[in-house]
Amino acid sequence: MQLSSHDLSRVIEMAWEDRTPFEAIEHQFGLSESALIRLMRHNLKPASFRLWRQRVSARVTKHSKLRPASVSRGYCPTQYKHR
Repeated sequence: MQLSSHDLSRVIEMAWEDRTPFEAIEHQFGLSESALIRLMRHNLKPASFRLWRQRVSARVTKHSKLRPASVSRGYCPTQYKHR
């Protein structure tokens, strides 16, 4: 699957977000968790990739089925930059 530079940037941004589950990325872009990991490994510097993997491995909010019921949306209202 070939992503435009805009879509690639959005996927990476969503992957870094704590509240965006892998399932949302798969639904929107068709990338499974393993495909997303490969994409991140290829597009991030090695140290950034290691930090990202460490970060998402400890987050239950990155998996819809593990999320607490109180997490009902994919992002915090103050999270996005004005575009």
